[in-house]
Amino acid sequence: MDVLRPTLIRIGGRVYRKNLVQEQAYQHEEEDDDFCAGPGDCADEPCDAFVVEETEKGFQCRVEVPSLLYKYIIGKKGETKKKLETETRTSISIPKPGVEGEIVITGQHRSGVISARTRIDVLLDSFRKKQPFTHFLSFALNQPAIQEKFLQFKEEVLEKCSKDHGVSSSLFQNPAKLHLTLGTLVLLNEQEIQKACDLLQRCKEDFVDQIAGGKPLIVEVAGVEYMNDDPAMMDVLYAKVHMKDGSDRLQVIADQLVERFVASGLMLKEWDRVKLHATVMNTLFRKDPSAEERNNTMTGKSSFKERESFNGRNILKLFENFYFGEVQLDSVRLSQRFSSDASGYYATSGQLTFS
Repeated sequence: MDVLRPTLIRIGGRVYRKNLVQEQAYQHEEEDDDFCAGPGDCADEPCDAFVVEETEKGFQCRVEVPSLLYKYIIGKKGETKKKLETETRTSISIPKPGVEGEIVITGQHRSGVISARTRIDVLLDSFRKKQPFTHFLSFALNQPAIQEKFLQFKEEVLEKCSKDHGVSSSLFQNPAKLHLTLGTLVLLNEQEIQKACDLLQRCKEDFVDQIAGGKPLIVEVAGVEYMNDDPAMMDVLYAKVHMKDGSDRLQVIADQLVERFVASGLMLKEWDRVKLHATVMNTLFRKDPSAEERNNTMTGKSSFKERESFNGRNILKLFENFYFGEVQLDSVRLSQRFSSDASGYYATSGQLTFS
């Protein structure tokens, strides 16, 4: 990293410099970042960024942190916590492992408390990005008529293309889990899940009701397309979707939802626009039928180091315009990864309804 051009991290609408780090791999832990700075740097911190209370003994700041992330603030044998406390001249109180609560920073100087809080936020932001996503915003496409057409598609592909390299029944999506992914989230406790649910309801009031008009969106699922450059080496084949009335309302709702979730800090911005697609075949399913990539458009960035691609040229030629059917989309769901409800779809932690 160029010392004169440090990495910038955006947290809560503010931009911070990430100082040069010395990384060390800990046994049974992910890598731990060491944020180096002296007490004199406290003057550089934005003193209005956090709520700091004045107490009889000095100053205090509280921060809600999911218990799963405590270990990153503590560090191996408490080294990270000790270093933070020494450099900022503060005391950092952390709840017991597994107990949800607040981390409390106390110190005699307000600037030191703010500096400690800022560094904790940067530290947590770094490790949060390394966590596998837990939830995603989705439109369910698993209505019976669509499932029936999908199973027909699967049967015909296997009948006509099973001799093509890499094509097998293990590549196909579970019909009960057909969906459109809008974006992924890392929600590490019930408080964060509730925050996401509350934001969904605010989005409904702020713009979704006006765009949808209080009625379901009628969408057609038709045609297939692939993600990567070479149709002879496919990893993901997806069905295309479009509004039956020819409008872009579905795209507008998807883009605005992601924009709001990114602005809230609950979602990372990956693309300028949401790519609306329904995965029907994926080489990840070959090893793990429940696999779900962080974003299916991120071909090449897989949780598996090796993916056996398939030759999809004949599939494209024979099924390029395959009609999966018409569906009424009446809600956006906060879906839980690696889960199933009574219908076979992902368990729903919250949802926004159009009517």
